[in-house]
Amino acid sequence: MAVGKSVRRPSQRIATRDGEFPNIVRIGTRQAPWRDLYHLLLTISWVGFVALLLCTYLVINSVFALAYWLGEDAIANADPDAFLDAFFFSVQTMASIGYGAMYPQTLYGHWLVVLESFVGLLFIAMATGMVFARFSIPTSRIVFSHYAVVAPMNGIPTLMFRTANQRRNRILEAQLWVTLVRDEETAEGEQLRRFYDLKLTRAHTPLFALTWTAMHPIDTLSPLYGETQASLAHCQGEIIVILTGMDETISQTIHARHSFIADEILWSHRFEDILGWLGDRRSIDYRRFDQVTSLAPSAPK
Repeated sequence: MAVGKSVRRPSQRIATRDGEFPNIVRIGTRQAPWRDLYHLLLTISWVGFVALLLCTYLVINSVFALAYWLGEDAIANADPDAFLDAFFFSVQTMASIGYGAMYPQTLYGHWLVVLESFVGLLFIAMATGMVFARFSIPTSRIVFSHYAVVAPMNGIPTLMFRTANQRRNRILEAQLWVTLVRDEETAEGEQLRRFYDLKLTRAHTPLFALTWTAMHPIDTLSPLYGETQASLAHCQGEIIVILTGMDETISQTIHARHSFIADEILWSHRFEDILGWLGDRRSIDYRRFDQVTSLAPSAPK
């Protein structure tokens, strides 16, 4: 089979920002979110989660209310023609409120109360567990610079980007993994997506409290050696960053991810300094966290 030339496509991330999902079309798989309900309930927004719980609660009570309503005076002191009376009795039964004005008065009604009480126990237990699971998921407040830059460092072109901990605590044993992803074509004309690890001058720190500037020297051993912004854009190049560490407050492992596509890597630029002194104390100016300065000579007027 003949292999045609590759077609240039717009840059798309495979490592998205936190809370995002990759924009990938999966062909040939069954796209049914209800097949993985637990994962769905953990990943949807809080508004969607609460709305789903509320709808489920109302549906369950409506189903039991219909069963009570069709039971021919199964509920004492309830209007047999009023569906709302049956609905409110169902709510009282599921919540174990039991005001006393309405109560089951037939064998049919008593068995429905038994069944609804059991269903209510299961629903409340699962809802409580899901709320706890969502609250207990360890999260991070790690921020990355909007751009990565390439600038000389001790005479060697160096890829640099910034990261910072926005919380007022420390991350213990923090580690960074940086990977270059790009399209390549084999001698047989096959298109492959290749991954290359980028070695950092410092890939881990025992204590991450404020900021961290990651550096990768672009020497002859670097996968970025000889690359330019145009060549990275042509091969759909992307720098993937993963940071992990132990949050000292909750004593759980947290992680954060980020990526830089070719348009977000600025060559011949340098980050502006954010460290200084305020009286006798060290200061960090986060207002300049993303500010860069061009190293290219300005054109003569």
